[in-house]
Amino acid sequence: MIDDSRPIFQQIAERVEGDILDETLKEESQVPSTNEFAAFYRINPATAAKGINLLVDEGILYKRRGIGMFVAPGAREAVLRKRREQFYEQYVRPLTTEARKLGIDGTQLAGLIQRSAVDTEGSMAP
Repeated sequence: MIDDSRPIFQQIAERVEGDILDETLKEESQVPSTNEFAAFYRINPATAAKGINLLVDEGILYKRRGIGMFVAPGAREAVLRKRREQFYEQYVRPLTTEARKLGIDGTQLAGLIQRSAVDTEGSMAP
């Protein structure tokens, strides 16, 4: 499950974010310990801790001293905002830049996106 092209600690953080998004981890629920992550992925506990601490720094997780890490209230919305902004920067901006180079206007681009959604999903859910 670990991808060699990106730092492992980042992948740990993204995994926890993914679990928050799909509600495997709900607000106020306990997150696996860094030792559990380390054992599961066969990595150094310090590497797992670095990924978890990224989420603590962002306010997505919080620490209960002596108990462990927990999902913060509002974490799902925070992750959604973060991921949507990443999606915009990583996919939408380059897409619109290329579309502009090709002379594709906003209406045409929206039509292409809708066509792709139909092709891949059958229809686009609201």
